[in-house]
Amino acid sequence: MSGERVDHSFKHTIRKDTPDNEIAPMIESVSQGIVVCGHTHIQFDRTVLGKRIVNAGSVGLQSAARGACWALLGPHVELRETQYDYQNAAEQIRGCGVPMADDFADHVLNPPLEGP
Repeated sequence: MSGERVDHSFKHTIRKDTPDNEIAPMIESVSQGIVVCGHTHIQFDRTVLGKRIVNAGSVGLQSAARGACWALLGPHVELRETQYDYQNAAEQIRGCGVPMADDFADHVLNPPLEGP
């Protein structure tokens, strides 16, 4: 899969519910048929201006999903979600000494319905 990189600031985030007319100026110059984006932590697969827009979601800070979200990219796009032991993951996060470990562990146990 070959592609091009188009950078936009966080004020230009594409969400699953961003209106098509707001997305159009962000992608109108993109020549590729698939645009892969991120930041929102929520999986989606939609089409705007004839271009497929995919967000793989998030493995570690997922929103609107219970498992680790990811995408398999190839001739087709497959949005996937992998279940794991949330309780064990939260315990390990709390015990690792990283900043904001409790917040991170709580997020794993109770993923929000909306992304950042």
